[in-house]
Parts: sequence; C-alpha cells; structure tokens
Amino acid sequence: MYEVMSLSLTLLAAYLLGSIPTSFLAGRLGAGIDLRQHGSRNLGATNVYRVLGLKYAFPVALFDIAKGTVATLVLAPMAGKQPWVPLLVGGASVLGHIFTVFLGFRGGKGVATAAGVLLGVAPLPVGACAALWVVVVFATGYVSLGSILAAVAFPLVTRLVLPRDPYTLGAGVGLGLLIIYTHRGNVRRLIDGTETRFGHRRKKEA
Repeated sequence: MYEVMSLSLTLLAAYLLGSIPTSFLAGRLGAGIDLRQHGSRNLGATNVYRVLGLKYAFPVALFDIAKGTVATLVLAPMAGKQPWVPLLVGGASVLGHIFTVFLGFRGGKGVATAAGVLLGVAPLPVGACAALWVVVVFATGYVSLGSILAAVAFPLVTRLVLPRDPYTLGAGVGLGLLIIYTHRGNVRRLIDGTETRFGHRRKKEA
C-alpha cells in the first residue's frame, strides 16, 4: 500500500511539474502577451522563438527539457527502484506539459519534455536523434518534420544501442506515437505545403 501511495504521489508531482506552462509564462512575464493568440498559437519553444526571439526561446526550451529530466532522475527514485518507474514518472511530466492543468488542459506538443525524460535514461540515443533533428530542421526549415522524424528514429536507435532494454524501447514507442499525435495538424500542413518554416510567421500574420 505504501509503495502504491508513493508512486501515485510521485506521478502527481511529475504531472504538476510538467504542467508548468513555461512558454505561457514567458509570454506573459516577458512581453505581456498570451502566446495562444500569437504566431502559431502553440505553447512551445518554437513559437516563443517566432514571437519573442531567441533570448526567451532558449531558456524556455531548457526548462521544458529539465521538467522531463528532473521527473526521471529526481522524482522517480522516490517511487521505487524498478527499471520502469523513471519512464512512467517521466511520462507523467510529458502528459502534464501537453495537458497542463493550469491552462484548461491545453499545453505544448511535448517534444522537449519527452527528450528530457529519455535523456535521463538513454542519453546516447537521444543525442543521435537530436543530431537528426538539427540536420532535418536546417535542411528543410521544418521543426515539426524534425520532431516527427526524431520521434520515429528513437525506438530504432534504442533497439540498436540498448537491445536489452525493453522499457526504454517501449517508452520510446509510446512517446513517439504521442508526439506524432500532437503534430497531426503539422502533418496535414506538411502534406498541403502550408507548414510554416522555422523563423517565419504564417502568411496571414506576416
């Protein structure tokens, strides 16, 4: 019973940590605006960059990554030593980021926080996928495409690098599917040729 309560409280703490609306706070505190009404209207570091610039986007991205890493490395040990606990607790932080309780359960797309979660348990595959993300974004200008391809690549890289770690592989598949789901609108725009490139605003807002 104690272990169940401990895990439940840790999951709640991770969810609340992930729910901290970093991008929203950056917009409010930095420029007095609601980012949900500007740029792509998404609460992610990419939209912060489009609207407020790099000096806001960089710390926002770092904080969002840290939410996942802290959940995995700091909170998870409080809930048990089973190898799947850090990934479960980290997953709660990602859900908090995407469905933040502080903004009506509408948050970001989860890429940075998911990267932070996986960074805590599988840094090498994350590094390889981060390199892929950078190459795709610089080659095409599409952050969404880079994020989707990195999410797809992570389980494949994990299978090669960590063949005896089914928990990280399973978490990579689950988080990858979740990220693809949160980017479903981007997928439609990529197919239609209307997706916004990195550093540019949509035509109707330019």
